[in-house]
Parts: sequence; structure tokens; C-alpha cells
Amino acid sequence: MEAFMDALNEKVLVLQDFMSGKLLVVLLVGTGIWFTFKLRGVQFRQLGASFKAVFGNIKLNGEKAGKDGMSSFQSLATAIAAQVGTGNLAGAATALVMGGPGAIFWMWISAILGMSTIFVEASLAQKYKTVDDSGEVTGGPVYYIRAAYKGTLGKVLAAIFAVLIIFALGFFGNMVQSNSIGDAFKGAFGINPVIVGVIVALLAAFIFLGGVGRIASITEKVVPIMAAFYIVGALVVIIMNIKNLPEAIRQIFVGAFNPEAAIGGFAGVAVSQAIKYGVARGLFSNEAGMGSTPHAHAVAKVNHPCEQGLVAMMGVFIDTLIILNLTAFSVLCTGQLTDHAQSLSGAALTQAAFTSAFGQFGAIFIAICMFFFAFSTIIGWYFFGEKNVRYLFGSKAVKVYAALVVVCIVIGSALKVDLVWNLSDLFNSLMVIPNVLGLWALSNVAGELYEDYKKKQPAKVK
Repeated sequence: MEAFMDALNEKVLVLQDFMSGKLLVVLLVGTGIWFTFKLRGVQFRQLGASFKAVFGNIKLNGEKAGKDGMSSFQSLATAIAAQVGTGNLAGAATALVMGGPGAIFWMWISAILGMSTIFVEASLAQKYKTVDDSGEVTGGPVYYIRAAYKGTLGKVLAAIFAVLIIFALGFFGNMVQSNSIGDAFKGAFGINPVIVGVIVALLAAFIFLGGVGRIASITEKVVPIMAAFYIVGALVVIIMNIKNLPEAIRQIFVGAFNPEAAIGGFAGVAVSQAIKYGVARGLFSNEAGMGSTPHAHAVAKVNHPCEQGLVAMMGVFIDTLIILNLTAFSVLCTGQLTDHAQSLSGAALTQAAFTSAFGQFGAIFIAICMFFFAFSTIIGWYFFGEKNVRYLFGSKAVKVYAALVVVCIVIGSALKVDLVWNLSDLFNSLMVIPNVLGLWALSNVAGELYEDYKKKQPAKVK
């Protein structure tokens, strides 16, 4: 059995390496470029409106969400809960190690392009949202895929997407998140990961059983607080090492086109590697084009679909251009990439950066951030999976799904199985394909929606 698992893991790794290293970069970047031109730079022209739509309506205790949906900000908070996860602590650091400082430049490019893609995802999710068998507002890629491809093809593509996201996020993904929490608390406090896993599972079950109302209520409070906590901590680290900031910026821009000249210890790193890891880490962190966050944006109560599209853009901005950037600059300004590039990677490198500034409290700080980032992702990913369980099996299957997710959380905290981690990545990658096919087929619809939105706005916002 062990030999079979090892052989399967090797095959999964080969396929995932192809998906993440080549196919997905082309698909997602290409989609971002297409919609940037199709919508004439919506992410630039409407950036001010996006800021206003989000930061002009922040409420930590907003309107009560229910079967008729949630507020626009609650939908964004639920989306960001999923976007801002362990990848924000590990993703930027991994990109730095594998692609050098220049990878951060390409991470910025992927985020800028991804903002146009997520605008379209959210707008289409709004347009094609519906009511399920329990009377609850629902929406997401399965519905706009069905609208894009009529008949059997649409049904098959939608079903494939639904199955992939349930396993990628609801089951495998949440095992990965709980494992990250368990590891962080074991390293910082010496607590048995199983105990941590049981506590996380009980908290999650309490939220799951409260339905959309409780999920919205928790995310609108937790997300702003956890983001502010990490932002303040990272800014302190950077300010403590502010003299190194100009050099960090130089390394990023030089490394984007000449990695070997940016910093010592990166001999042999090609521009293609900087692009590959920067783009991949950025796209996988903000999830633009992957079809996950449209489930949250679909249930927002807005007057026009594109209103939520503008709000969704800010999710990518916050995730990549703020949170991931702060991680990258914390590592670069503290010199940890030079000191530990060959010995540490991922969250461990980020932890080393904070420890160099705060001492042992740095490890504790990252453990606390890991808990909030990973736990909020568990909530968001559960919600996305639940929408697809409802689509495939109806509302009666939700309690069974919730119970299975809770079990996965406990198992994941105790046992790090490489196959599970790699399957999560692979399924996550595969679900991009039906989602992007749906977006491409509806690109004219997205364009018409945007034109209709602009016609209804004052001239100054066009």
C-alpha cells in the first residue's frame, strides 16, 4: 500500500508541476491580459471606485446575512478569508527562494492582471446567481459555466468543477490548513497538534452549523482585524530595517530581468524561473481565475453585478499587493534571504525574518497569524465547497459535508501526508480549466455588463 501511495504521489507531482509551471501560468495570465484589453484597463480606470466601494463601507457588525444573501462587504470579507491564508506567509518567501527577488516583480504583474479577471468572475457570478432548493441565494462558476455552454457539455463541465472544488478546498485543502496551524503551534508553544486540531474543528463546526449568517458575521469581524494585525507587525519589521529598503527595491527590479545580478547566492536562476514562481505564487494566493471567490461575491446584495466586480478587485489588491508584499519586504529588509536561502523556505523563512526583529516573540507572532490566516481560509473554503455540494446533491447533503470537513480538519492537524497536500494543489489547478472556459465563452457578456454599468454612472467615474 505504501509503495502504491508513493507511486501515485510521484505521478501527481509530475502532473501538478506541468499544470502550475506551464499550463496555468499561460491560462491565467492570458485570461488576465485578455480581460484587461477587453474591458480597457478596468483595474486602472476603476481603481478609485473600487477603493471607495470597499473602504467607504467597512462595518465590523453589518447587516444580518441570511437566505437572501449578505452585504457587499461581508461577501468581500468571506472572499478575503479564503484568499489570505498560509500562502501569504509562505508564498512570497517560496517565490523569493526559488526565483530570487525578481519573482516579486512578476508577482505584482500577475496581481494587476488578475484584478481584471476577478472583476469578470464576480460580475458574472452576480448575473447568473439563483435560488437553491432551500430558498437560499447561491451562485458561482457552475452557474455561469452552464450559461456559457448549453446542454450536456455545460452540465459536464459544471459537475467536474463542482467535484474538484469540493475535494480541492473543502476536504484536502482544509486538511492542509489545519496541518499548518498544528505545526505553527507546536513550534511556538510545544502544543500537541492533535489538541490544536480538535479545538480548530470544534470552532469550525460551530461556525458551519450557523449557516451563511454566522459565516458572514465572523468573517466581517475577523478579516479586518487579522489583516491589520499582520500589516502592523510587518511594517514594524520593515521600519526597524528601513535602511535596507532601497536595496530591497533594487533587488526586485534588477532581479526581474537579471536574477544573478540582483543578489548573491542566485547563480543559475534564470529570468524564466523568476517569472514562473512569481506569477504562480501570486495567482495561487489571490485565486483570480481559479473560480473559488465568485461563490462569495455571487451572494452579495448589490444593485448592479459590476458593483461587486469592483469590490472583488480590491480582494486581489489587498491579498497580493499589500499582504504578500509586506512578507516579501520583511524577508528582504532583514537580510534573511541572503542568510537562509539554501536552508529555509516558505513560512520558516518568514518566521526567521520576524524572529530576527522580535526575538522569540517573532515565532509566536507568526504562529498567531498562521492560526487566523489558516482558520479564516477554512471558513471560506468550506463555504465555497458547500455551494457546490448544494448544486450537486441539494441542501440536505450540507450537514454530511460539514461533518466530513470537521473530520478532515482533525486528521489534517495530526498527519502531514504529502499525497494529500499534492492532491489539493492538483485539484486546485484542474478546477481552473472549466472556470476559465466559462469566462472566455462569456467575455462578450462581461463586456456588455461593464458597458451597461458605466452608462448608469456619473460621467466622472467612467
